[in-house]
Amino acid sequence: MPDRSAPTKAFRSGLLYAVGAYVLWGVLPLYFLLMQPAGAFEIVAWRILFSLVFCALLLTVTRGWRPFLAIARQPRLLFLMALAGLLIYINWQTYILGTLSGQVVETSLGYFINPIVTVLLSVLVLHERLRMLQWAAIGISLVAVLVLAVGHGSVPWLALVLAGSFGTYGLVKKHVGPRVDAVSGLSLETAWLAPLATVQLIVVATLPGGIVFGTISPFHTGLILISGVATAVPLLMFASATRRLPLAYVGFIQFVAPLLQFAIGVFVLHEPMPPERWAGFAVVWVAVLVLIIDMARAARR
Repeated sequence: MPDRSAPTKAFRSGLLYAVGAYVLWGVLPLYFLLMQPAGAFEIVAWRILFSLVFCALLLTVTRGWRPFLAIARQPRLLFLMALAGLLIYINWQTYILGTLSGQVVETSLGYFINPIVTVLLSVLVLHERLRMLQWAAIGISLVAVLVLAVGHGSVPWLALVLAGSFGTYGLVKKHVGPRVDAVSGLSLETAWLAPLATVQLIVVATLPGGIVFGTISPFHTGLILISGVATAVPLLMFASATRRLPLAYVGFIQFVAPLLQFAIGVFVLHEPMPPERWAGFAVVWVAVLVLIIDMARAARR
């Protein structure tokens, strides 16, 4: 007899993988803050190199070198992975610069509006037709950016760069689709970025303070060493979730990460939240709510 509980088990495990991935992404600010006094450029460089090492180990353990090399022999896929690597580099560097400079709340804003940017990109790049509520969410989010810009005195560029880079990264990954698995994809992205990371470390070594890896404490050294694991594990959990869950559920759960980042910024790090900033975030949350309602209606259909 067929196992009728199999779909239920897959759904439950998919939920656990999705929640786990977004919770890990949500608490990343605390992890990167523990890496100080290492600077953002040193942290990103080590993150790239140790991610590449971890991916090489995964490819060896899972016997994934053959599909990896098959992908690497296709110039088009190789170019797309280079583009994805550049976009994720911009995202990582911006995110860690924001975190270490006391702007965790603004980084959370970037990931709140990221799904809305993704919807906008689908119109501009893929020429998709949007539903009325999706247009409403885009309009409300533009009002939110305007409110934050007027209240804060400047455009929230950090949040916009985060949302734009990750949204475009997602667009590239969507275009690649199932032709590139998660481990091979991250391996190629970090392989492309490894020379840049090496140059970045050489430059950091010439600056005052230099490279701090291995000079602070065994605990600090260990934190940097496992940055590759901390990068790859939530990505692999996310990939496992998307194979088990309808896309709508993954869309709902994605807001766990920016909620955690926002809570860390406000209640743990005590970043300033004047009334005009609360107003801007309130408008953003209205846009997010409209988008969630639209996703729920689309999933029901």
